[in-house]
Order: sequence, then C-alpha cells, then structure tokens
Amino acid sequence: MDLVHWDRHPKLRRPLLVVAFEGWNDAGDAASLAVGYLANTWNATRFAWIDPEEFFDFTETRPQVRIVSGHTRDIEWPDTELLSAEVPGTGRDVVFVRGVEPHLKWRTFCSAITGAAQEIGVEMAVVLGALLADVPHTRPVRVSGNTNDRELAGRLGLGTSTYEGPTGIIGVISDSFQKAGISTASFWASVPHYVHQVPSPKAALALVERSAAMIGARVNPLELRVAAEEYERQVSERVADDEDAAAYVAQLEEADDADPNPRTMLGDLPADPGELADEVERFLRDHGSN
Repeated sequence: MDLVHWDRHPKLRRPLLVVAFEGWNDAGDAASLAVGYLANTWNATRFAWIDPEEFFDFTETRPQVRIVSGHTRDIEWPDTELLSAEVPGTGRDVVFVRGVEPHLKWRTFCSAITGAAQEIGVEMAVVLGALLADVPHTRPVRVSGNTNDRELAGRLGLGTSTYEGPTGIIGVISDSFQKAGISTASFWASVPHYVHQVPSPKAALALVERSAAMIGARVNPLELRVAAEEYERQVSERVADDEDAAAYVAQLEEADDADPNPRTMLGDLPADPGELADEVERFLRDHGSN
C-alpha cells in the first residue's frame, strides 16, 4: 500500500526540507510554530499527505469535528502534510513536513517520508525540535545544532550529538534521512521548563531565524517578534506574583549571564546568516547535490 498520497508531483529547484512535529519534541510548540510560520510566509501549498490510519491511536490523538459553512460537519484527521514553496531570492525551493508525532510504526512512517524526499530530490534536511531546560525566559533563546555527519559538523560548526536515552520521532526521522544519504542538521530551541504549558513564540522565532539562515533566505518575522515580547512580558508578570518563582528565575538569569557563550550552543557557526548559507551551498556542491 502506498502510504504517501500525492495531490501532485511538484517540480522543485534544489529543494531543502524543513520538518517538525507536534508532541514530545515540541516544547512550547516552538518547532511546529516555526514551521507553520515559514510555510505561511512563503505561501507553501500541500502536494502530498500521509494517511494517519496506520500510525495513530485515535483514542490518544482524536480527530476533530468542525462545522463547515455553518451546517456541514467535517472530521479533521491528524494527517502529516508535505508542502512546497519557492524561497524568494535563493534560486531554490523548500519542502515542509509537519504533523503530529505518530504513535505506531515509526520506522515505516519515517521510511515513507524519506522515500518521498528522495523522489522529489531533496538535497538536505533541517529538523527542528524544542526541549525543556533550566533557562530563564528573559534571556535570548539558546539554540543547539547538531548532526551525525562529521563533515557537515565541521563545515557548519555544528556539534555531533552524544545524547543517549529515549528519543522521539525527530530523532528517528533524522536517522532515516542520514541512512538514505540525505545530509541532515537539527536545531533545538531551549524552552523554560517552568512555563512548559505556554506556547513560546520566542523560541519559535529563534528557530525561524536559524532555519532561514540555513536556507539562505531573508525573513522579517515582525509578528513573531511582537508575540515574543508579549510572551516575555506576560511570563514576567506571572513570575513576579510568586516570590519563590521570582527567586528561582533570578538564579537562572545569574547562571545564564555567567555563561561565556549565552546566546547559542552552536560552536563556530557563522554569525552572519549569509555566511552560513554560503557554506551550505559549498557543502552541497562539493557533494554533487547540484
């Protein structure tokens, strides 16, 4: 059975893929917000989807009933979408993969996405995630970047992951891409654990800026910046009402300020987004992806 249902087979220009899933790897909804923002900014349109029937326990992630045109009931299922868009000023296209972390058959699920990526000629994948961490909401978001490709790590200043322990769909799909020969980098935003239940546009903004830099695109995410400022203000007000919470955040701020590299954990990643994009281009050219 073909698990990927194609609405159309797009002809894409040297596409890069950006992927995020709601769920365990999406603290503060940051990764899914980032992908949604970029997809909307570049007017991405769906070209394929994966039927959820094989991969979800619908008692855990239930379909939603919507009223359409005021009277027609429509059921929305938690399917996974593949969308494409032209990226202005880059000479390439981008593919977005977004959905909810599935419950079942992860290897089959990731194999289906990887196969679709190979079919449309994806040159490189950027995988986004967000994790809860002991960081203050008042400081710049820490973003870690890693890859299992040692050459890519050296070229882009990414780390090579030494993590051992439970993983989510993001870890499994990264492994699937890499085994298929698709160079893969992952970016992780750190979200304050004491506000884990609140969506974090601030962390999403950090992932948007990092993803756009990898793609070589210029973005001006004004709406996210405004939302990030409002997020910080609201959290600060809540913290100020709790003496213990305020003292704890002050400790986190002190530790963060003492860190010699507080903005990022990306090693020697170029500060200039243009330099990062150029290095990505050189890496792909050297590997015959053009």
